[in-house]
Amino acid sequence: MRLGIEIRGMDRLRAKVNRMPQILQDAAWDATYEITELIKGAAELRLSSSIKYSTGELLNSLKNEVVVNAQDKIVGRVWSDKEQAIYRELGTGPVGEASPKELPEGINPVYTKERWFIPAEKVAIDLNAIYGMPKITIQNKEFYITSGQPARPFMYPSLKDIIPQAPEIYQEHISSKLKELR
Repeated sequence: MRLGIEIRGMDRLRAKVNRMPQILQDAAWDATYEITELIKGAAELRLSSSIKYSTGELLNSLKNEVVVNAQDKIVGRVWSDKEQAIYRELGTGPVGEASPKELPEGINPVYTKERWFIPAEKVAIDLNAIYGMPKITIQNKEFYITSGQPARPFMYPSLKDIIPQAPEIYQEHISSKLKELR
């Protein structure tokens, strides 16, 4: 006795299975981008609510992107290309070193141990009036003297706030993309 089995739609099924890796990669890329957007938005909110005197340069410098790296992994990045971003995140000098901050594993900043001078002509605001930095005159030039600034993290706390949402965001994007296979 011989049974005849007929499978209908096998070509369609193969086509769907073949499209699945790209669909899953697209979903992961979209989810990663959404996460970087959320982290960037949270960091901008933290900054804007904590800056007293600003030109907006740091706030407007935050960027995000998603790339596929050399190992074919999807990587999301949020960053600022402004030097002051790292100073604000980690603090500077003895004041920054002593200030409380939570750092990601493997981040071990090295701080200047001594006070330093800031030429008054290099800053647009009166650092004595705003931050209480002493102003001194040396050879007819004015300087502010500082022991640094405390850490005022905005990027890492934003990352920590958003990351718990990541599994749900990935699940939503993957489910949505898989519905396209139907």
